[in-house]
Amino acid sequence: MRNHVRAALAFSSLLVALLIGSASGGNAAPQTKGAATERSRERFENADVLYDWVSNSRGDRLRTFITRPKNAAGKVPIIFFVGWLSCDSVEYPRGETDGFASLIRRLIEQSGYATVRMDKPGVGESKGTPCNKADFQSELEGYQAAFDAMKKHDFIDLDRVFVLGISNGGGVAPLVTRQHRVRGFVAAGSWGRTWYEHMLDAERKRLAEEKKSPGEINEAVRAFAQFYIEYLIHRKTPGEVLRQHPEWKGLWYDSSDGQYGRPAAFYQQLQEANLGRAWENAGAPVLVIRGSEDEFMSRADSEAIADSVNRTRPRQGRYLEIPGMTHGFSVSKKFHAELIPTILSWMKDQLSAAK
Repeated sequence: MRNHVRAALAFSSLLVALLIGSASGGNAAPQTKGAATERSRERFENADVLYDWVSNSRGDRLRTFITRPKNAAGKVPIIFFVGWLSCDSVEYPRGETDGFASLIRRLIEQSGYATVRMDKPGVGESKGTPCNKADFQSELEGYQAAFDAMKKHDFIDLDRVFVLGISNGGGVAPLVTRQHRVRGFVAAGSWGRTWYEHMLDAERKRLAEEKKSPGEINEAVRAFAQFYIEYLIHRKTPGEVLRQHPEWKGLWYDSSDGQYGRPAAFYQQLQEANLGRAWENAGAPVLVIRGSEDEFMSRADSEAIADSVNRTRPRQGRYLEIPGMTHGFSVSKKFHAELIPTILSWMKDQLSAAK
């Protein structure tokens, strides 16, 4: 799968070696698509693609992709996609190049629903702040603007909106919708705790994969606990932390001003986001999907979403773990095709329940 999944999905230090490589998330410098005079465009058998723009408060001009079912009569439900961490486009003119592409393209072709996607700042045709300098707030504002812009299209039924977040996007999805009512959320390979907790889990997993001894792992995680407090909570760059604590230099594997191809401010803002509160106030049923072989999001990361929902709205959050599935939605190195009917069946159930 492609590097976009690793960078975006990378949240664990496995990504230190790859940026979202194929349908996972990573740690190397992100690869973005540059604008070209003649761009290759997506083609769908069952949908037409419309192109538009939205903006955030920083003045970034962000490309949106809206698909309309070709045989739609009247208003149709819609799936709004919230993307991953890495600086890779959500546009797939070359087809199913990775698991994320397979998920998006098959939902467009098979659902009969409209869809909306957005390229974050500095990605694809989106203009303004380079992606590796753009913080989370600017990205979130773009998604919020794209969500608000759905009302421009008369074929979209605003009473039948689903939000599907992939990887990082699944965790922050309720921040996108704000006061708008939706019929349901799908969080695929996502997180619902604090970013600090997520990263400590990720560091422990990485160290174990590097064959460190139990004693070495505990010693390193104890240091990382302090490192991430300085970095995420006290809002210092990794470089600033290491200048104050040179004894930790041997632990750090990424850049001095950020991580996984995004700036330090991006993760500091993720840490500030109270996802527990966002999910308990989401006001709609939630389907949380995780593969048992997810390389980047732990079971605790994903289960936290369903738990937050069910504590305030019992039985509204469903956690589904798929045996053998990776972060890039593959089982035995093939896209898990059953994921599509699983998601669409759940969405149809929510529409039926609301009648």
